[in-house]
Amino acid sequence: MHVALTVNDFLRRAEEVYPDRIAVVDEPEQPAESWGSFTYAEMAAKARAIAAHLDALGIGQGERVAVVSHNSARLLTALFGVSGSGRVLVPVNFRLVAEEVKYIVEHSGARVLYVDPELEDGLAGVQCEHRFVIGSATDAPAEHSDPLPWVYDEDAAATINYTSGTTARPKGVQLTHRNVWLNATTFGWQLGINDRDVYLHTLPQFHCNGWGVLYSVTGMGAQHIILRKVDGAEILRRVERHGVTVMCGAPAVANMILDAAGTWDGPIPGRGRVRIVCAGAPPPTKTIERIETELGWEFIQIYGLTETTPLLTMNRTRAEFDELSPGERAIKLSRAGAPAIGVQMRISPDGEVLARGNHVMGGYWNQPEATAEAVRAAADDLDGPDWFHSGDGGYLDDDGYLTISDRKKDVIITGGENVSSIEVEDAVFSHPDVVEVAVIGVPDEKWGELVMALVVLVPDSTLTEADLIAHTRTKLAHYKCPKRIEFREALARTATGKLQKFKLREPFWADMDRKVH
Repeated sequence: MHVALTVNDFLRRAEEVYPDRIAVVDEPEQPAESWGSFTYAEMAAKARAIAAHLDALGIGQGERVAVVSHNSARLLTALFGVSGSGRVLVPVNFRLVAEEVKYIVEHSGARVLYVDPELEDGLAGVQCEHRFVIGSATDAPAEHSDPLPWVYDEDAAATINYTSGTTARPKGVQLTHRNVWLNATTFGWQLGINDRDVYLHTLPQFHCNGWGVLYSVTGMGAQHIILRKVDGAEILRRVERHGVTVMCGAPAVANMILDAAGTWDGPIPGRGRVRIVCAGAPPPTKTIERIETELGWEFIQIYGLTETTPLLTMNRTRAEFDELSPGERAIKLSRAGAPAIGVQMRISPDGEVLARGNHVMGGYWNQPEATAEAVRAAADDLDGPDWFHSGDGGYLDDDGYLTISDRKKDVIITGGENVSSIEVEDAVFSHPDVVEVAVIGVPDEKWGELVMALVVLVPDSTLTEADLIAHTRTKLAHYKCPKRIEFREALARTATGKLQKFKLREPFWADMDRKVH
């Protein structure tokens, strides 16, 4: 017997086993789009209503539906209502400016666009065949509507998640129902998700579908606490108020919590109870140690990419670490981790991290050449199986744990967000006073890396750093824009005229053990 694996399995189980349990506590202070608190039976009804609304609009199975939203109960439910009815959800980063969102909507071919009311004015110029403001009277029908049936297909795309990489424009990563299902079950198993957990949404839901933990939490009937905007003190308040046990985020989120804990009045909530999962960049060992000693929370690190749904490795404290000091344990936990169940990993002769497994994407949307470049045989074994080429440099130690040591591709990770240096260079170069530009990532204690532009100007230009940064902000989301600009007379090139960015980066990373931060 073969039964297709789809995202419906998670919500269906929650509705059958925990129908009357509170599933989601939405943001109370956002009445325009808040659904308040509701049960798993009600969540399933809302998901069916979303599907029925798409039926009424004539949106066929396989067609794309884009959503630009902060964390919300509506976006969480759309992960089931859209994907679970055979359509493809395109969750869009709410930090992007109108030009970037317009590209994603057009490239994905989305016929429906839902926009968060807070973003409506900024995205007014982004048009779509069917456009709705989330929370408006027209964004969904009554919840008693029954959607048309879908013949389940686990190889169909569930979502298309756009990610910045080695090209000037983001690529659309197709994650299939099979990808999503196996990532969620593996992640949930190794993280130990159970029906007593309370999950706080400190991670953006658009970010690789909340790393897939959203499905795990739903399938086990655990509770979702929506957090619309990340703030260290507010995180601690939610942990105290709702009994939070699990959260995910970039190291910058952990630093916000540690900063807030320094001025917290009373015992730190969640001591001995909270698991915090970090990814996006390897955090300093001091940060890991402080999470254990100052917060009393368990630190867990994972490594992966949007293209791998994302889980490739997990590093969680184990019995062999129990007798170590917090500092020694932090050193062990600073590694990216051991391969997750079902994941195979190896290091290519030139030091690139390669991976195989059921979590690897279905391909880049409408970009077969890019797909073939990312998923192919290893250079030293051309007759062997295909591997996903991560673009990250690293090594496997004697314990079989992965450490990320460098980034081979032109990507900067700042605050957990991927930034294409090529995309930023295009924005900088669009200023008429710029002759040459090279964008690199440099170490930063708060954000991991900062986006820095090395720029050559036309002779006699009076362009300032502030002026040029302001110019890029008209083209790009603010987190992508350079935080520092260094003007130079020239940029060193090879004899063939090619920039060697690794040489441009070297002075800024000279004192670092690893070329990522």
